[in-house]
Amino acid sequence: MSTETLHALYDLMKWGPTSANSCPLRIVFVTTPEAKALLLPAMSAGNVEKTRTAPVTAILAQDMAFYDRLPQLFPHADARSWYAGREAAIAEAAMRNSSLQAGYFILAARAVGLDCGPMSGFDAGKVNAAFLGDTTWRVNFLCNLGYGDRAALHPRLPRLAFDETCIIR
Repeated sequence: MSTETLHALYDLMKWGPTSANSCPLRIVFVTTPEAKALLLPAMSAGNVEKTRTAPVTAILAQDMAFYDRLPQLFPHADARSWYAGREAAIAEAAMRNSSLQAGYFILAARAVGLDCGPMSGFDAGKVNAAFLGDTTWRVNFLCNLGYGDRAALHPRLPRLAFDETCIIR
């Protein structure tokens, strides 16, 4: 998978809205055999082979110091002060908004022609230690990216109907 494809994916996903334009998602694209060798010991057994064979695995992380960028990203208010020193507010906003951005990431990946395999079956401590240890980033979840073999892919699983999940009042 080309670097240009990864740039195109990011350039699409970055425009999705977040609270106070906080944009806490950070991404590590794991592409080399050496980086995959660091990642595989963190994977749950059922995700090892999928991750080993995927052209790219994206570590979708949340920057726990996202608020330091708010003067740049939300310049019309002192939004940094809403979070600085408030660990619970930081954790909640980082998780919520990085998850929201990760949803945009998956939609953008599909828009540029990639198949996606989001995963929560991994040891977060090992991923953080191997890839994010010297940063303020912490893993949210992982997503394998590539071009799946249509013949080997499972059929689309069922989804709940509107009436099973929605209420209009």
